Amino acid sequence: MLQSERLQTFIALGDFLRSAEAQPELTEIAHRAHARNNWFTVANSLNALSAIADEFLTAQKLTDWASSYRSEPDSPKQVGVVMAGNIPAVGFHDLLCVLMSGHALLAKLSSQDFVLIHYLIQKIKEINPAFDSLIVEAERLNAAEAYIATGSNNSARYFDYYFASKPHIIRKNRSSVALLIGEESDDELLKLDHDLSDYYGLGCRNVSTLLVPEGYDFTPLLRTLEPLANRYLDNHKYQNNYDYNKSIYLINGVPHYDNGYLLVTENDALVSPISVVYYHIYQTQDDARNWLDAHKAQIQVIASAQGWLPGSVPFGKTQRPGLTDYADGIDTMAFLSKL
Repeated sequence: MLQSERLQTFIALGDFLRSAEAQPELTEIAHRAHARNNWFTVANSLNALSAIADEFLTAQKLTDWASSYRSEPDSPKQVGVVMAGNIPAVGFHDLLCVLMSGHALLAKLSSQDFVLIHYLIQKIKEINPAFDSLIVEAERLNAAEAYIATGSNNSARYFDYYFASKPHIIRKNRSSVALLIGEESDDELLKLDHDLSDYYGLGCRNVSTLLVPEGYDFTPLLRTLEPLANRYLDNHKYQNNYDYNKSIYLINGVPHYDNGYLLVTENDALVSPISVVYYHIYQTQDDARNWLDAHKAQIQVIASAQGWLPGSVPFGKTQRPGLTDYADGIDTMAFLSKL
């Protein structure tokens, strides 16, 4: 299958996902995903599918992206992908990369995100039946000739062991950071909420640490976000996490801020629990940059108001990655092009 045909297939998938006639079907699939995983609300699943359609699957974006890489591999390989399942359809970008690079996909779907990814695979095959032999869902990936695996730091050790003899990308835990200077507008703080709490903060692109200047006043941030409480507390799983973490902080006398659904506390760690965001104080902006540089191996995305910090994204954009926003900063398409 030539790149042009692969390209047209994914353009057609994007057109379908954006179409009005597809919305009842997508809503039904989103309900199924929610029944299987209560973290995947209907709204969040539909938002994820919309982001895929708008950020990945437009004709211009796909064409520009694909043109930067080899159109065909020397010898197509079977690439095994161990997909994450922390947020809706999170494994789609790896699926897209493998297939657009001209290789075949052997996919181990996450049980947490089976419904959406399986649906998208079936839709691809429906649009272009030639993909039927190029996409296989499997529990074991022994037949693969290269691997892409996403998991925890613990699972990464096992991936390193089992996949060591073949080309691979192995991703570990990462989290994201927002840099504030204390002059952000209410509108910018509202956008920051998307970075903090979209998908209940479960993604590696969700901000879990705030870098704030010494003497930072948290009142404007907490007050601005407070009216959004029901958006998250309506999910009993989030409510349970919030109640639990709040009780632990109160019992143990841990200083923290609380606006009714979000807890903010100073902590040097980068990965915060659900309903909690950590903060770290910096003295000067040079100190902040040095801190970010020292922790870059653990950071997925940096956000700043209007993206003023070089290399950062504007508030509200951490969970709207583009085609070239590769996880862990590793160019997946370049890796696949060299197989």
